[in-house]
Amino acid sequence: MTTRRQPVRLPALLCALLLFCVLSAYAQPAPVIKLTLHDTIQPISAGYLERGLVEAARRNAPAVLISLGTPGGLLDSTRVMVQAIERSPVPVILYISPAGSRAGSAGFFLLEAADVAVMAPGTNAGAAHPILEGGKIDPILKEKIENDTLAFLRSYVSRRGRNPQAAEDAVLHSKSYSDDEALKLNLIDLTSPDDASLLRSLDGRTIHRFDGSSHTLHLAGAPIVVVPPSSRERILSRLANPDLAVTVLVLGALLIYLEFNIPGTVVPGAVGTLLVLLAFFGLNLLPIHHTAVFLLVAGLALFLLEAHSPSHGALAFAGVIALIFGLATLVDGPIPEQRVHTSTAVAVGLGFGIISFGLAWIALRARRSKVLTGPQAMVGATATVCHPTVSSPEPGQFQVEIRGELWNARTTPEASSIPAPGETVQVQAVDGLVLLVSPEPLRQAITGNPE
Repeated sequence: MTTRRQPVRLPALLCALLLFCVLSAYAQPAPVIKLTLHDTIQPISAGYLERGLVEAARRNAPAVLISLGTPGGLLDSTRVMVQAIERSPVPVILYISPAGSRAGSAGFFLLEAADVAVMAPGTNAGAAHPILEGGKIDPILKEKIENDTLAFLRSYVSRRGRNPQAAEDAVLHSKSYSDDEALKLNLIDLTSPDDASLLRSLDGRTIHRFDGSSHTLHLAGAPIVVVPPSSRERILSRLANPDLAVTVLVLGALLIYLEFNIPGTVVPGAVGTLLVLLAFFGLNLLPIHHTAVFLLVAGLALFLLEAHSPSHGALAFAGVIALIFGLATLVDGPIPEQRVHTSTAVAVGLGFGIISFGLAWIALRARRSKVLTGPQAMVGATATVCHPTVSSPEPGQFQVEIRGELWNARTTPEASSIPAPGETVQVQAVDGLVLLVSPEPLRQAITGNPE
């Protein structure tokens, strides 16, 4: 008789627990992706925003929350970011925060492009008039730039259901609005003190996307996941700072110049080349004034001319002036934060001029100075004839003591006799390992300087 084996069954409680865990995992809401843009608007900012929107779409996030605080930036990068927001499959909430932040110039364009525009209490936005450097602007060119910028802003403000006239005033008349003013003029959708309150306020709200479709936000209980800038983006953002970029450029140039003055050290040349390349990479992200580049080249050329054709400092002084003006006007940014500050240009230009001129002067003196090592360094020095107990290696030669060393010596043809022991003689030349010396009285008679 055989016994049928009963199948092993999990306890009902354990099955219910496993089922609850699985359902909880699936029931957890997708996180809201948060991006932080608290810097000038430039290509690195645009790349960070695009990466964050792609990450939000990959995670099937219910919304992207962008915390913004910026003085403005480059219009080209702003256009790229606006297009990325308009194409985003995930709704974009742009939030001017925390209190005290602003969305100036380019930041105002981003604020109006978002699906939901929000400002924290104590913030402001606007002052978006386009700025061109370079002195007086042709009136027709100015009008074309203004009309193009206004058309760009109108292309999406009306679609978002906001006030196009108030938005145009921020461009044409550089108006800036507080959070209350922006809400009354229908430039933003609401105000909120913090992220949690903002998500609660938006839960269940129906918004209209850029393509005209309607979308209801479901943000209740959604966690907020911050996507920070990558290490590469942080480094490049720092290099996009004009003051830092020109400082790194000049420091690299100084190290390379040091390598040329002290060949074989290797490290200054390698580090200097790396710094110059990093500076070029950072400056490539910024609008460069090409006339300033010629000023920088002219300044370096004047320093080189001063080193090879001394002009009592006139060429070096002109080089410093050209360098300072070149650095001060190198970056043609639309806002002060994207230009080289005058204090930085003066400090870096003077520092480069003083250090490079000092190195050139030291190198020139070293090339012109007499050799201080080897036998030739003893020419003109005074030696003492040794006591006769010291044997002479060859007839007509004797030994002298000079600088603590014993040398074989013989007199020059002008000398009539061999000097006595203890007498001082002067070295006139070096013949192999033998010194040619002359007694002091004979030297004085020849030079016409009697005692």
